[in-house]
Amino acid sequence: MPTALVTGVNRGLGLEFIKQYSQAGWDVIGTCRDLGSAVEASGLADVASNIELYPLEVTSAEAIAGLAETLKDRPVDHLVLNAGVMAEQAQVLGELDQEDFVRAMSVNTVSPALLIQAFRPHVAASEKKLIVGMSSILGSIAGNSDGGLYSYRASKAALNAVVKSAASDLAGDGITVIAMHPGWVQTDMGGEAATITTGVSVSGMLKVFDGMTTADGGRFLTYDGSELPW
Repeated sequence: MPTALVTGVNRGLGLEFIKQYSQAGWDVIGTCRDLGSAVEASGLADVASNIELYPLEVTSAEAIAGLAETLKDRPVDHLVLNAGVMAEQAQVLGELDQEDFVRAMSVNTVSPALLIQAFRPHVAASEKKLIVGMSSILGSIAGNSDGGLYSYRASKAALNAVVKSAASDLAGDGITVIAMHPGWVQTDMGGEAATITTGVSVSGMLKVFDGMTTADGGRFLTYDGSELPW
């Protein structure tokens, strides 16, 4: 069976990813900062033998390296870098909080780069060899006509740069690296006014993942497979 490793599975898209991967018969490795608060994910793992959960503080290089060592003999077909934060105190010009801004960059940009670095051998050893950076349309510089959302936009645009570099650097290993916009999703971050459910978003993304080849490395796509401008 193929294996998916998904970060940030305590709620929202991460939770839906492990649910749908599990239902599709994949072996699933899910991570979150605090397993004690991941009630729904733990409930899924209790009834599905193909789901296993690990604690992971994604802002800790040591924790990332430790998990990679723990899983050193496990090929990872899909590495889904889903963990992210909005950093509410660093969105509006004139009210930017430095600590919150740095936290957004650490979680949304630096940790995916470190995870790619740590799990490169695991993905290279797999059959499907796909890494997904969970980006956002708000990370599109060309698409930014409204301003605002400073730390979130900046961190996701920077994540896109990480994806582009990794796509080039890992192509020789046969690894495909892409950036994904999940749509405007009904999650704690997306809010109740969002237009699609987590189920619709994740099922769409999984279809996109299935169609990826090495020629797709470095693309910025939506959950329905359409292309976004950088």
